[in-house]
Amino acid sequence: MKKSLIALAVLAASGAAMAQSSVTLFGIIDAGIGYVDNATPAGGNKWGVGTSGNTTSRIGFRGVEDLGGGLKAGFWLEGEVFADDGNAGGLNFKRRSTVGLEGGFGEVRLGRELTAGYSKTSSYDLFSQTGIGQFSAWRNWDSVTATNGDESGVRSNNIISYYTPNFGGVKGGISYGFDEAVGTKAGRYVGGNVSYDNGPISVAVSYDRLDTVKAGIEGDRDALTLGGSYNFGVAKLIGIAQRNEYSYNVGADRKYNNYALGVSAPVGGAGEVKLQYARYDQKAIDGKADQLSLGYVHNLSKRTAVYGTVAYLKNKGASNLGLQSKGINTAANGNEKQTGVQVGVRHNF
Repeated sequence: MKKSLIALAVLAASGAAMAQSSVTLFGIIDAGIGYVDNATPAGGNKWGVGTSGNTTSRIGFRGVEDLGGGLKAGFWLEGEVFADDGNAGGLNFKRRSTVGLEGGFGEVRLGRELTAGYSKTSSYDLFSQTGIGQFSAWRNWDSVTATNGDESGVRSNNIISYYTPNFGGVKGGISYGFDEAVGTKAGRYVGGNVSYDNGPISVAVSYDRLDTVKAGIEGDRDALTLGGSYNFGVAKLIGIAQRNEYSYNVGADRKYNNYALGVSAPVGGAGEVKLQYARYDQKAIDGKADQLSLGYVHNLSKRTAVYGTVAYLKNKGASNLGLQSKGINTAANGNEKQTGVQVGVRHNF
């Protein structure tokens, strides 16, 4: 009897400890068939099986431990999955690899992750920053290099981030990425955002600076982004405006401005249709590009959906952009216009 009581006490203590911490496996697999015309400088077409047409495929592990007194410790490891070739290049955790502390003060994270200058304002893109329909404003516009390996400002290595608690719908975040280089500061990142979410309205502004180098000349890229949405119930409107300015120690500044306007609406309780227009005003090279994207997502269950997207992009002047489609076409094409189609399946787990 005494041994039984001791065993029950051990089990109870073990259960209490386990209840205070948890580890979760999660992910998304998204694959589809795509077609893109004028996908090569010679005007050739490409088609085949691609990945991440609706949502970026990924696999990850996240965990949290309750330290008591409202303080929690947590980690997050997340890597991209290329469903079309099974990650022939190997799996890594470049999407996110952080550890941090969270409490009434907010949250502090260290490692590699999305920057504060990108994480909130990019969320207004109706096409979730992936597939041929996405708003492709976050890119390496002026062909610079940075030691952190991400010249687009989307993510940063060696980053420390702080995110505030929610103050009646107002939240903020700030990130600092160390360059950790010798003889150059190229790769150093600093940025932040402030957002307001209340019922149908959401608005955010972000600003960041990335130190860069181009042809041996150091400089920096400053980006200011304003995004917002309003949900009328029958439809949701979104808007994004962004200014990128590249400054160098030698030579004139170079500017790239980007805009997006879109609308989405629920269809039949299980579907969503979305339409988005984007303009890429590349003042530095006297070029412009217009993109129109139409998509439909139909939820077969809470975890599984089928989707279809059609996008058209037209270059003007010196613009040389191409639709972004992983596994089909990922580079500028040298052609005046381009049309793409994607249909696929997305499953969350």
